[in-house]
Amino acid sequence: MFPREYRGVAVAVVLFLLVQLGALALVQTFFDQGYQAVEDPSDPTNSIVYIGAVLLATVFFLAAFKYDLDWVVRVVIVATSGMLSWYVFSAIVPSTAAAVLGAGVAVGLWVYPEWYVVDTAGVLMGAGAAGLFGITFGLLPAIVLLSVLAVYDAISVYKTEHMLDLADGVMDLRIPVILVIPLSWSYSLLEDVGDDENDSDTDDATDEIVDNDGDDPADANKDPSDDIAPGDDEREAFFIGLGDAVIPGVMVASAAFFSSAPQYAVPIIELNTPALFSLVGTLGGLLVLMSMVMKGKPHAGLPLLNGGAIGGYLLGALWVGIPLAEALGITGFL
Repeated sequence: MFPREYRGVAVAVVLFLLVQLGALALVQTFFDQGYQAVEDPSDPTNSIVYIGAVLLATVFFLAAFKYDLDWVVRVVIVATSGMLSWYVFSAIVPSTAAAVLGAGVAVGLWVYPEWYVVDTAGVLMGAGAAGLFGITFGLLPAIVLLSVLAVYDAISVYKTEHMLDLADGVMDLRIPVILVIPLSWSYSLLEDVGDDENDSDTDDATDEIVDNDGDDPADANKDPSDDIAPGDDEREAFFIGLGDAVIPGVMVASAAFFSSAPQYAVPIIELNTPALFSLVGTLGGLLVLMSMVMKGKPHAGLPLLNGGAIGGYLLGALWVGIPLAEALGITGFL
């Protein structure tokens, strides 16, 4: 792994942390504002409804790309970004100011979708979505949701490969269903014309970096980090699906909100041991995923990320003495 790839991994970790910590800062406010979308957050069928919505959205996007309706996808995502940003801003500023700021995010995405604009919108969307779902899905529904989506992600990337087809459709739209990880601060998403050979999973998998060994002796004096991709196809960034940050964040937020573990006395965010361990597990999964991606092939992100989030949560719950049945959220069914 070359130096600028390490910097890229560091940027990815920071973006994930911003999404996760943002969700932890929002859960209590979202609950107080009445944003919990279900009457019984402990009902595992809530997860099935959401999974069905994910499948329908995937079909919609694939159909839109097939029939050259890319602009419809862009309108939907930009509008959704503005709405979720409004939710986030409404937690910290008056509603009118929040609406103006949310609209500003949407306008910025529409007129100047540079990588830092896309990432800013993605972090706001991710924190808002993870916070909303965190108070909507109790512990068992969250575990079910993450488990099923991890399996679905693996199938859609490695077997059917339709998630890679979806990625091909959204890359040129420059919308915050991806987080852009620049490997050079001079990188411009606006100038990146895209490459059909750059496979990425924008919902639940991570894009690849092509590694060129640089066997030409003339390359001996070059910075090895310049050889991440060869020739005119040199890669200056890689991409992570926003869902890779949001979905494990649901487990983190749910653990912070629903677990009976004592809360830490920390400002701004809700945090307890199960949530902290879940967050650490997610980041551990991210680092393993990045080490695999750097070898040159796209990978499904959620099996590692969700596995780390669930495993970390359960370990944290057991660490503070919560019985396994309670940690799994199944005591009401026994």
